[in-house]
Amino acid sequence: MPIVAAARRALVLGRDRAVEVLLEPRVRARLAAANAGAPERFDCVVYFADDPGSSYQVRQWLEPMAELARTHPVAVLVHRPTTAAALLPDSPLPVYLANGIGQVEDFINARGVRIVFYVNNNRDNFTVLRLAGQLHVHLSHGESDKISMASNQLKAYDYAFIAGAASRERILGHLRRMDPAKLLEIGRPQLDSPVRDVRPYHGDRSTVLYAPTWEGDRPAMAYGSAASHGRALVRALLADRRYRLIFRPHPRTGARVAAHAGAVREITALIEQAQKQDPEAGHYVDRRPVMAAAMAEADACICDISAVAMDWLPQAKPLLITRPVDPEAEIQAGGITTAVPLLDAADAGRAPGLLAALLARPIPPEQRALVEHHFGDTTPGAATRRFVETVEQILKAG
Repeated sequence: MPIVAAARRALVLGRDRAVEVLLEPRVRARLAAANAGAPERFDCVVYFADDPGSSYQVRQWLEPMAELARTHPVAVLVHRPTTAAALLPDSPLPVYLANGIGQVEDFINARGVRIVFYVNNNRDNFTVLRLAGQLHVHLSHGESDKISMASNQLKAYDYAFIAGAASRERILGHLRRMDPAKLLEIGRPQLDSPVRDVRPYHGDRSTVLYAPTWEGDRPAMAYGSAASHGRALVRALLADRRYRLIFRPHPRTGARVAAHAGAVREITALIEQAQKQDPEAGHYVDRRPVMAAAMAEADACICDISAVAMDWLPQAKPLLITRPVDPEAEIQAGGITTAVPLLDAADAGRAPGLLAALLARPIPPEQRALVEHHFGDTTPGAATRRFVETVEQILKAG
């Protein structure tokens, strides 16, 4: 679309859509240049319909998909120009833009796509699911005890790739008439990715990662602790010279509830002020694209009921999980909190002492046992091999 025509069209659209329309010609030109040497056909496509604020969901699958692409070419197909622009600089896979079902269908048919992967349950996924010639596979974007991990929407896909036994139990325990054969356990391939950009720290403080999730889109998903716990526990940790703090809020924190956005701003200001007063302390706000480096740096973690908690488990280091304050946010019976202590909002200021006690004793066997239950074999490379082998199996089965 010519720039002038795009600008005219933008005048009658909302602000966000107008940005997309104005950006689209330039993004398409950049994509065409970047994809000049890409394969003509792709066995697999990762379809992603969300905005850049949710791009972490697809970004965490880029390295496992790059491994799959060694034998089965893979492309990323996004719905929005802003998302394409956000992913293009560091994607190891070709990125394409298809902002309507017609364009998606043309791409999939022209490129011989056999599998379409989805990393969430965006409603736009279900227009693509109407295509009958491909296999449709749900991947999710993390393993957690959040109630959303047992969505009835999983029935719409041909298969759901899940992390392990815990996910299978959760889904089959919550969903009626879910076909168990659709659930294929692959572990967590993201745990195989190399850890990059670790920041050296030579001080004598214990490093604590505080990584709250977002506030969720409804009360049942209100697991985020930034507004309820965050200020008090951050103030307490910054005031205690035993600790160095890394703060990494969820990218969507504050997207729906202003109090959470305000809490993140206040916590960020507290950390910046503390670092100015004592640069040797090493406190910082982590804004790197992926969390692996912060996890590698940390000696202990405070987080919410989220995928962060599960991904932390293989670290075999102390973990403290916040108790959600909304009574509708379900704490799964038999889940991670049976082996990991919960931190009430009223006790957030006591976090330094609770962490000291956890750091002083070995990781309990109950916490270590959760790793295999949630992820299966976590030997380096095992999950990635399972992922690739599982793709091979469903391709052969048709």
